[in-house]
Amino acid sequence: MSLSIHPLIDENGIIDWLRRGPDPATMTRRSFLKVAMAASALGATGLVSLPRPARAFAYEPYPRDDELQTVVTSCAHNCGSRHMLVAHKKGDVIVRLSTDNGAYQAGGQFGFDTEAVPQLRACLRGRSYRARLYSQERLLYPMIRVGARGEGKFKRASWNEALDLVAGKMLELKEKYGPTAILDQSYAGASYGVLHKSDQIEGLLARFLGIFGCRTNSWSVPSYQGTTFSSRTTFGTIEDGNEDDAFAHSKLIIMWGWNPAYTFHGGNTFYYMRLAKQRGCKFVLVDPQYTDAAAAYDAWWIPIRPNTDAAMLAGMAHYIFANNLQDQRFIDRFCQGMDAGTMPEWAQDKENFRDYIFGKYDGTPKTPEWAAQICGVSAEDIKKLADLYARTKPAALKASWSPGRNAYGEQYNRMAAAVQAMTGNIGILGGSAEGVGKAFHTEAVAYPYDDYANVWWGSIKSDRWAHCVLNYPNVKREEVGLWPRDDELDGKIPDIRAIWWHGSDWFNQLTNINKEIEAVKKLDFIVCNDSTITPSGIWADVLFPIATHFERHDVALPWYKGHYYIHRPKVIQPLGESKTDFQVFTELAYRLGFGEKYNPKATRSYFENDDVVDEQYLREWWEGRVMEHQGVTMGWDEFKKRGVYKFELKEPHVAFRAQIEKGEPFPTYSGKIEILSGWLAEVKDWTKTQYGYEIPYIPKWIEPWESLNHPMTKDYPFHLISPHPRWRTHSIFHNIPWLRETYTQEVTINAGDAARLGIVMGDTVELWNDRGRVVVPVYVTERCMPGVLVLHEGAWMDLDEQSVDRAGNPDFLTKDDPSPAGAFAYNTVLCNIKKSDLVHRPGWDQLATARSHIFRRGDH
Repeated sequence: MSLSIHPLIDENGIIDWLRRGPDPATMTRRSFLKVAMAASALGATGLVSLPRPARAFAYEPYPRDDELQTVVTSCAHNCGSRHMLVAHKKGDVIVRLSTDNGAYQAGGQFGFDTEAVPQLRACLRGRSYRARLYSQERLLYPMIRVGARGEGKFKRASWNEALDLVAGKMLELKEKYGPTAILDQSYAGASYGVLHKSDQIEGLLARFLGIFGCRTNSWSVPSYQGTTFSSRTTFGTIEDGNEDDAFAHSKLIIMWGWNPAYTFHGGNTFYYMRLAKQRGCKFVLVDPQYTDAAAAYDAWWIPIRPNTDAAMLAGMAHYIFANNLQDQRFIDRFCQGMDAGTMPEWAQDKENFRDYIFGKYDGTPKTPEWAAQICGVSAEDIKKLADLYARTKPAALKASWSPGRNAYGEQYNRMAAAVQAMTGNIGILGGSAEGVGKAFHTEAVAYPYDDYANVWWGSIKSDRWAHCVLNYPNVKREEVGLWPRDDELDGKIPDIRAIWWHGSDWFNQLTNINKEIEAVKKLDFIVCNDSTITPSGIWADVLFPIATHFERHDVALPWYKGHYYIHRPKVIQPLGESKTDFQVFTELAYRLGFGEKYNPKATRSYFENDDVVDEQYLREWWEGRVMEHQGVTMGWDEFKKRGVYKFELKEPHVAFRAQIEKGEPFPTYSGKIEILSGWLAEVKDWTKTQYGYEIPYIPKWIEPWESLNHPMTKDYPFHLISPHPRWRTHSIFHNIPWLRETYTQEVTINAGDAARLGIVMGDTVELWNDRGRVVVPVYVTERCMPGVLVLHEGAWMDLDEQSVDRAGNPDFLTKDDPSPAGAFAYNTVLCNIKKSDLVHRPGWDQLATARSHIFRRGDH
């Protein structure tokens, strides 16, 4: 090989030159390019193997651990845990996130992890949070709408301009339309701590609007409203859950509509259930689909038609009674209305549960054979499960929330509670009374929670706001679940003219989105507080950029279960012009004349610097509530230094242990487990209740308005369910590409159904009914029962010109009709499916230009 490149460089000299680098005194641009081309040619022939320094990363400089500051914090969302995150930062930038390694609590060391004090390890969602913190959808500045509502055109505004606009509109709306004009749609989605809290009851917005004197409340919780009703009716409380360490002592766990691989209720659920499996526990799954949790525990899978769970439970109750397998001693001592012998004297003319099951009142015995015709589970399997559950002690029937998110979902939960009680599995270690499942009590509020908290002048069921707006004033109170009041506003339908979204993406998450879109166009004003540009925010008039939990001082609470607190310092300074919710509401309160009342520890300067005030609230909360009420001896300064406080319980927390072992009364009217509800039996006019429609005083099977047993299947032959995904928390994290690389939004269909329709894996399909239409890829499997489709909730809606959702959000197909007891009918949906040529778009970040560009430019 002969190369003529430069008079000072021969063939061997090229290699030396490549190793040494060129001599600037002799190298021209032209000769440099020749050398580069020659080097490329030599490399292609394999004649040259050039040494290269080893690099661990694709770019430098990459900071090493000893160059980073480590800060303990946590996740912030209502995902089932809120576990520890450890931020590794360089300057004011979080470089990476890790999680609990056992070394952070007092006395801990690296790797410390026990059954009594487990590590609080974050999942992939929490680990990916840096991508959300610095995402292209991050909202950094106040924004004011300039285009049509929903068009997504905004201009950047100053804080003064945005705050003046909102304060002025609030005064105008209150004066013109009265105290119900502003609808509070706050929820615990993206802002939940003891100080910075978005919540329907205890939240910052509720108190702010309450003091202002203009608030319509959203009273129902989408995830578990039917379950909440059941638990309060049956047990008198929603604190009906064991801590998850109790699962390790179960001999049988029935996962009824529950996939703990995706929706753990406590964070360490899988750890304790794995211990149970290792100790010989048997597992059963009752669900339309074979889940990852079922595979992990080798569970007996019982496929069941959606919305028929109460019928199957009634069939199990019949078998248990008929074979005298009930725990009669437990029933006689602790239950009201389970049978004739447990009926109170005042209710001798009322139905009791046992006689209902045997058909005394309606002539229909609820036998396993009767149930099999409704739920699609064979009578033999119903008998087998009932026998197994009744004969195994202790056994945990975990009646999860999903089957309660149906029309008449409360009847499923009440029926499950009856079966739990009749077998004596309540109040014992390894049993279960869930239900809602709230367990260990935490002190949850660090800011003023006083007479102004949760004040409202109208209150409706959360997903009935669109019906109220579209039909006002010709609306009956029962149509919207109007909460009664004792004053002059009782029975008056709220005149809703504005919505405030705080820590919630409810426009994307409530039922019947197309109906919401129709209603939102009629509103006068919409405000959205969030750190991320969400589908809800696209429809707002004013967007307030809210600091994330990495950018404010707070303390994290466990979510429903878990016994710990995690300190959340201000890890980094707020990005852009972000402020905390507390800062925004305090400044607005000053502009409206009640700043000192709303935030008594602050002055007007709080909007510019919140550090001192937040520290005062948190220290006072820790010393005055946590240390005083919960026996914690660790001081505030030590807690901040450690970052976490883990309670070490003397024994696993078991709901109602004191009632069963010590004879303490249940917090019900009768002091017993009320299978027959005293207060339900006494209601005279159901239209004067918040529920609006009659609810049976004992658990009963009620046919839902849509199911595979309905004549509507002629046009819509598939029942759609929309469980929670593993890769999102509702809609949060949908815009994180890392997570969508592991899972994608797709509809699951049974292989036999797919073959009959000519659908194969990966096809793009349409799902539709008379409420809407969505486009999504299809996943074909045997792990879903025939006639059922599975489409996970929470996808960020993305409408085409024909109002077809290209992202696959199932709530374009759901129905917003009122269900007695307030259950959201997310899973009561019939639809059809076919192959489609329509476009599916899985995420905003995959568009040619991210939608966030409209929030960055100033020329709109």
